Amino acid sequence: MTSPLQPQHQIAALPVRERDGKLEVCLITTRETRRWTIPKGWPMKGKKDRVAAAIEANEEAGLIGEVGKKPVGSFLYWKRREGFLDLIRVEVYRMDVVSQLPTWKESAAREAAWFPVRTAATLVDEQGLTALISKLETAEHMAEK
Repeated sequence: MTSPLQPQHQIAALPVRERDGKLEVCLITTRETRRWTIPKGWPMKGKKDRVAAAIEANEEAGLIGEVGKKPVGSFLYWKRREGFLDLIRVEVYRMDVVSQLPTWKESAAREAAWFPVRTAATLVDEQGLTALISKLETAEHMAEK
C-alpha cells in the first residue's frame, strides 16, 4: 500500500496524428463521468510502460501506432474510488497514430474523437495534461518556422 502522500503510478498514451498539415490529438471519455482524457491505465507486469501505453490506447480507443521510448512528461490527477480519492501520477508517452480500428475492446463504454491541439488542451480537466497537450502546439509552430 502506498502512503497517502506518495502518488500511485499509471501510464498513458498521448495519441497524435497529422491531418491536412495540422496536428490532432485523440481524446477519449472516461467510463463513469464522461470527461475527456487520454488513454491510460496501470503498468502491466512483464511489459515496458511504453508497451502498456500502446495496449491501453488500443483497448480504449482502437489506436495503432508508434509509441516513443521515453515519456514526454507526467501529470497528477485524483482518481475517484468508492468513498475516497487516490492521487495518481501519470507518465505520458507520445503515440504517433497510423490507424484507428472501427471497433475496439471498450468502444461501447467510451467515445473517442480527434481534436486540434488547442481544442484538446481546453477539453481536459487536469492542468498538467493541458500543459502537455499545449506543448504540442508550441512544437508544431516551431516546426513551421
